[in-house]
This record gives sequence, C-alpha cells and structure tokens, in this order.
Amino acid sequence: MNFLVTYLSVAVTFVALDMIWLGTMVERLYRPVMGDMLRSEPNLAAAALFYLTYPLGLIWFAVLPAQQDGSALRAFASGALLGCFSYATYDLTNQATLRNWSTGLTLADVCWGALLAGVSAWTGFLLAQKMAH
Repeated sequence: MNFLVTYLSVAVTFVALDMIWLGTMVERLYRPVMGDMLRSEPNLAAAALFYLTYPLGLIWFAVLPAQQDGSALRAFASGALLGCFSYATYDLTNQATLRNWSTGLTLADVCWGALLAGVSAWTGFLLAQKMAH
C-alpha cells in the first residue's frame, strides 16, 4: 500500500505540473523553435508510457534512497539530478541533431525537467513518510 501511495503521489504531481507547464509553454517556447515538427495532437500512447514509467525512476533513484536517510532534501536533490540528466540527454541530442533546436530551448527544458522531477520526488517522499507514521 505504501508503494502505491508513493507511486501515485509522484506520478500525479509529475503529470499535473507537466500539464500546466506544457499548456503554458508549448505555444510560447516549443512551437516557435520546433515549428511543423511538433504534432498538432500528442501521441497519447507514447505520452502515457512516459508518464507511467518516469515516476518509477524517480522512486528508485530518489525517493527510496532518501527514505533510507530520512531526508526530504535528498529526495528533491536526487530527483532534480535525475530530471536534469534525463532532460539534458533528450535536449542535447536534439540540439546536436536537429537544425532548428536552440540553446534557449535546451536550457529552459533542462531546468524545467530538473525542477519537475525534484518536486515530484520530494512530494512522493513526504507522502510516503506521512503514511509510514
């Protein structure tokens, strides 16, 4: 039960915040750079797979190690690092291979990925701690 609560808290936080970000930033940040490469409608199967699996990585690499230390700061920092590395892999690969990809988009997206993953791991950690006591 504790794992399910942790998973749901990480996943719901991650999805909700990312939907707010994407709803706000697609037209401002992504479409001006990506143009017609950006789909008019997202591939929902691919999006669902991402949003179902990424929280598992945050739990494994951030929440569980932080639970061993009892440290919400470790959950946030480890989540932020995972987000930074994951989003940097995506963004820097795109910047290296796609003609229109910009440094500004890379920096904004990597910072967003770090913050999003850090907050999601931190939330999952706090709710797991609350459930354990």
